[in-house]
Amino acid sequence: MAMDRLLEKIVELQNPTVAGLDPKLSYIPESIRAESYGKYGKALEGAADALLTFNKGLIDALCDVVPAVKPQAAYYEMYGWQGVKALTETIRYAREKGMAVITDGKRNDIGATMQAYASAHLGVTEVENETFEAFGADALTVNGYLGSDGIKPLLEVCKTGDKGIFVLVKTSNPSSGELQDKTLSDSATIYRTMGNMCENWGKELPGKYGYSGVGAVVGATYPAQLEELRKELPHTFFLVPGYGAQGGGAEDVAPAFDENGLGAIVNSSRGIMCAWQKENCAPEEYAQAARREAIRMRDEIVRRIGTIKLPK
Repeated sequence: MAMDRLLEKIVELQNPTVAGLDPKLSYIPESIRAESYGKYGKALEGAADALLTFNKGLIDALCDVVPAVKPQAAYYEMYGWQGVKALTETIRYAREKGMAVITDGKRNDIGATMQAYASAHLGVTEVENETFEAFGADALTVNGYLGSDGIKPLLEVCKTGDKGIFVLVKTSNPSSGELQDKTLSDSATIYRTMGNMCENWGKELPGKYGYSGVGAVVGATYPAQLEELRKELPHTFFLVPGYGAQGGGAEDVAPAFDENGLGAIVNSSRGIMCAWQKENCAPEEYAQAARREAIRMRDEIVRRIGTIKLPK
């Protein structure tokens, strides 16, 4: 199962982190942009080529240190089909380098439409009795607030395609509590109710290390809720955004992990992609700066949670 492979990679590298690939042109060294514009013009195709070149440099620098990448689809879709092609090629390149890929799409629909999203991002697409992998990610972020109608089509694709999902539960943004912290008639919060639904959905995708193929997105900016949900959801693996640029640190994410140092993967996007700007180093060293930041992040978290090991 995809989540089992991710856990094994985390243990192998002793690194429970994922590098978010959410590139803006302002993050990309001018020399890369100029070369892409020289080939394709200052247009959507040139911009998309710059994104892909930037991503490949990051992946090359990170693939032996960081177990996974998480491209956010919106940063590619804004450049039209050219950007979507760059997303596809980024996913393919990362997987060739041995990294797991979590596409951050937050897809949300029901029935046949959700089936189409599932086929596109996690499964296969049929063309005249031939099947093709459209994007080929290992996991996809999804919005479960339409209920089981929006999740069950994904579960079938995950079963047959050996993939996983991460459902929005308690997100890292400041206004998340406007809805997610509200209590229902049984006195449970909405986020806890959604978390319990993830536990139940996960029974259809059991994993050999205790965590199912249905994960949850729980933000580092809410450590108390992280701790609450880790206790409440023993079989649900967490994707934890909010580290670094959004203010979360090692102490904040520590409650997401179990006694084996498993249970979560922590995302950093701008902190890694823009490390060269923060360091004020030469632009051509952007990938090396990203590697240094990824190692610093890894070391900070592992110092707090200890050695990561698979359960016996």
